[in-house]
Amino acid sequence: MADRHMAHWPPGVPLHLDMPQTSLWGNVEAAAARQPDKPFILYYDTPLSFAAFRDEAERIAGYLQAECGVRAGDRVLLYLQNSPQWILGYYGILRADAVVVPVNPMNVGAELRHVIDDAGAQVAIVAQDLLAHIGPLLEGDRAAGAGLQHAIVATYRDYLLRPTDLPVPPFVGAPRADVRAPGLHAWADVLAAGHRPGPHGAGPDDLCVMPYTSGTTGQPKGCMHSHRNVMTTAVGGVVWFGNRPDTVSLSVLPFFHVTGMTGGMNSPLVIGSTIVLLPRWDRDAAAACIARYRVQTWQAISTMVVDFLANPRLDEFDLRSLKNMRGGGAAMPEAVYTKLKAVTGVDYVEGYGMSETIAATHINPPQRPKKQCLGIPVFDVDSRVVDPDTLQELGPGQSGEIVVHAPQVMQGYWRNPEATRAAFVQIDGKRFLRTGDLGQVDEDGYFFMTDRLKRMINAAGFKVWPAEVEAILYRHPAVHEACVIAARDERRGETVKALVVLRPEHVGRVQAQDIRDWAQHEMAAYKIPRIVEFVDSLPKSGSGKLLWRQLQDRELRAPANQEEAGMTGQVRAGEAAR
Repeated sequence: MADRHMAHWPPGVPLHLDMPQTSLWGNVEAAAARQPDKPFILYYDTPLSFAAFRDEAERIAGYLQAECGVRAGDRVLLYLQNSPQWILGYYGILRADAVVVPVNPMNVGAELRHVIDDAGAQVAIVAQDLLAHIGPLLEGDRAAGAGLQHAIVATYRDYLLRPTDLPVPPFVGAPRADVRAPGLHAWADVLAAGHRPGPHGAGPDDLCVMPYTSGTTGQPKGCMHSHRNVMTTAVGGVVWFGNRPDTVSLSVLPFFHVTGMTGGMNSPLVIGSTIVLLPRWDRDAAAACIARYRVQTWQAISTMVVDFLANPRLDEFDLRSLKNMRGGGAAMPEAVYTKLKAVTGVDYVEGYGMSETIAATHINPPQRPKKQCLGIPVFDVDSRVVDPDTLQELGPGQSGEIVVHAPQVMQGYWRNPEATRAAFVQIDGKRFLRTGDLGQVDEDGYFFMTDRLKRMINAAGFKVWPAEVEAILYRHPAVHEACVIAARDERRGETVKALVVLRPEHVGRVQAQDIRDWAQHEMAAYKIPRIVEFVDSLPKSGSGKLLWRQLQDRELRAPANQEEAGMTGQVRAGEAAR
């Protein structure tokens, strides 16, 4: 790997980090010992101190061991929205020397059953609003010790202990339900039981957390991460951004996803700082919390920022405390980046990582970020852009697959040696993870995403990268969101199709042809969307990522003449609205 990026390394930040030789639980002990009465979590104006957090997490661990039979290395499901119980459950599982299996709360039915069966989980911590999805799966053979056997049921309202004028969602304010049934254990009863766990035995190389991949190709796979893997990104994020114990963070990214898990939960605990917690995105609540608690750092994805800036009430909130905004998952459109800078005075610092790396391997230097850029390789990361076929490293400006060798890279996929072998390659005697992402490196050593390896449109021999077209479409004043996919074309093989969500004030006033006419002045002819379809919304994952593959698959299954029919119908609808 070239070292051009070292010229832009954050000032005063070391090149290498020595990790604590402990499990993640060591961070709980340290924070509670240093500042026991300081709030770790602020949840709709109710604080939970570090000492109280440690105490309750230990009670959960003790109950898991004594009443649910959890042993070292067992996998335990965590199936909730962001909440104090999510974080307590996570660290309670770790204190019991078990392994956290975070599950997207949007997963139901077969999706949920697959994770339970594949992980071999016998115990779950679940929110009462999701219990209906877990209940039918509590059918394990208790005598044989197989299948899901226990579920600890949490009620979000249990941690609303003080009055608040913040908007509380109905599912958070719902009263505690009666969960007396075989295999079910109420959260309040778990704490009241007062069990204490046995000695903590997990070390840095023991299995810690196992997030499942999104499953865009085949069944989701469990990414095996050790305590050392997770500690690497938790500590790295703190040092890279210079966060301190007095830093206040807004934690609104979902914790089941590695970005929110690391930046919104694990990193603040490393230094004993306070998080302001929201269970679900709400732009008014987010702005109110920033103003009320003088939030300095906020980790967000582009879709959140777009909605935040579109809030007509934004001027009512004092946002001057914000010093750091960062995120990843999808490039921030330049127009949105510029507006954010104008409104808050803060640069949006982008990074890059994946479930297989338990968050970031690349982050932009805070003092010199580049727009729509993955950043530079962080501590002890060897990352290269290689030819996907020959694995030869490519030079600046050449597009190839991003590969990563780093201390945060997973051990492999759970019970899937074939997928593990396919995910790694040997280069210069090192084990590199194949990310499946296409990118390039510029002359300064900054990495840029081109697209997913297979997300490319071949229009009459011209290669079109959808992410590039989407970024340009965001500059149109009427475009709120956009997703670009391939549509079949008899002459060109494939052509470019854009699904567009219009800003409310432009609905009925802008036609598909208007977008195409505008695009003629913004991009090469072969990149212009030949088909523009207006939609009310675009599908997103629980972590806010655009589900472009879902839209692409739907397009490919559509009748061959549907694209033209959809285009014509959309133009007529626009004319009728006008």
